[in-house]
Amino acid sequence: MPFGILDCNRMEVVPGTQKALLRDQEDLPEELRGVSSGQLKHGTGRFSHVVLIPQPSDSPNDPLNWPLWKKDLILFITSMNASIVGAYGPMLGPGFVPISAQLGITVNTLSQATAWLVLTLGLCVFFFNPAAKIWGKRPIYVLCSLLLVVVSIWGAVADTYSSFLGSRIVGALGMAPYEVLVQATISDLYFVHQRATRIAVWNLFLLCGICGAGFVSGYIIENLGYEWTFGICAILFGIFGIGVLFFVPETTYIRQTVTSVPLAKTGIQDQERGAENEKFDEKGVHVEFHQVPKQISGNGSSGEAAIEPKMSYLKSLKLFTGRYSDAKIWKIFTRPLVMFFYPCVLWGFLIYGTTLTWIVVFSVVNGVLFTEPPYNFTVGQAGLVSVSPFILCIIGEAISGPLNDWICLKLAHRNHGVYEPEFRLVLMVVVVILGTVGFYGFGATVHYQTHWTGPVLTFGFANMCLAFGSTCVFGYVLDCYPKLAEEAFVAINARNFLTFGLTYFVNNWLEKDGPLEVFNVLGSCFLGVCLLTIPLWIFGKKIRSWVARNKFLDDFMRDI
Repeated sequence: MPFGILDCNRMEVVPGTQKALLRDQEDLPEELRGVSSGQLKHGTGRFSHVVLIPQPSDSPNDPLNWPLWKKDLILFITSMNASIVGAYGPMLGPGFVPISAQLGITVNTLSQATAWLVLTLGLCVFFFNPAAKIWGKRPIYVLCSLLLVVVSIWGAVADTYSSFLGSRIVGALGMAPYEVLVQATISDLYFVHQRATRIAVWNLFLLCGICGAGFVSGYIIENLGYEWTFGICAILFGIFGIGVLFFVPETTYIRQTVTSVPLAKTGIQDQERGAENEKFDEKGVHVEFHQVPKQISGNGSSGEAAIEPKMSYLKSLKLFTGRYSDAKIWKIFTRPLVMFFYPCVLWGFLIYGTTLTWIVVFSVVNGVLFTEPPYNFTVGQAGLVSVSPFILCIIGEAISGPLNDWICLKLAHRNHGVYEPEFRLVLMVVVVILGTVGFYGFGATVHYQTHWTGPVLTFGFANMCLAFGSTCVFGYVLDCYPKLAEEAFVAINARNFLTFGLTYFVNNWLEKDGPLEVFNVLGSCFLGVCLLTIPLWIFGKKIRSWVARNKFLDDFMRDI
């Protein structure tokens, strides 16, 4: 029972548990020392002691084997698009009052336009992400980047509320992949010990877009008009859309899957599938011929795999590279719903959903709260309220990713080289502290009309809480079910339905009950959800074992 995590006696190898840290044979329990760590592929440099998980193939076309600069370039381009997508929703917040007057509608009607965007976004992820599971991520990225340019131009020239609303709703179609596909792309490109840092990088870009949109857009709206917020988005989507077209190849890859955790009672490494030969058929589909060895020690047959010729740059630009799943289409499209039967995914949905939804509420109400007495900010000044969350998000993301990876490596070392995904949950302590101060503090400071630094700082702490929380959530879910990354992240991002419901009526609720009661309720819901982390830490391994042994879930998620 390492660190209070209950062990499971029903399975010898529990999904998610990995032999992630091997300095030498002395780090292993006695029954595991018969397996030579030298037979497994390791990291380089200061990570030379870390067994690479997942184990890469020998093919130069395997994204895990690509040079780090290429992986990081892909991450940068997709994360920049995610940042602009993050800004696209809340960027009008500081100017709600003048924009609603210009369009001849009420502030509540304008906030409902954001709610309809969020609802459409929630529906779209259930289409685009399963499509990426079947046909790959590149065609989705390219087509949606083009769509984002078009709808941004549409929003800039819309002169009626109906046209404006249409541009917002259609824009959600292009936004969807950059909310959930980037995490799955990280899973394609990076090893377990690298992922939390990269997830933090992506989340930094996304949250900086969400948090930083206000202080930039406030002055744009005040000096140029709200139309130019869409115009600038169109320019940026165009620039990074070109980056997607030329520098983001397909990252989905079918390789042999080897569990690098020796069986606890035999000292023999379990191998789910061993690749004897692999090639590309005439349709461009990556095909593998498999055999399951009766007894494989160490790296098994990976050294016997045929080496594929390196794909040329021009060939890597193909929009469609084949089909990546043999499962029936209806099954793939309904899998995200089934993911709610996975307790760790349900936990991720609740943590990420409540925290991010509450953050969106800030962007919806700030334009009203700070432009009225006692603060009486201008539109530009109301936008500057976002400087605090912007700075604290950068600090939070800069700390959370590397710190999470460091904690996992240290705990795995103390656990005789065995890594448990629950190690990702340690930072939830920080999440609870920051969120409590942020949500309760914001409501109290606004209600009691303190100096503006009070609500501005607590707003920042709430956003910093999201930075730490998302690193925990996505790192944990990704380590538990890496093969189901797309489905899991679609399920987690069903939080858009929660966001839709709250943003649709929050201004009326705020007007009726006041900020103190509203944010006390939000803070209490947040704390209640965070407390679920305690049983997940204790029973998480048993839960993962139960899911793995559930015949219905196993059959439904299998590509047959």
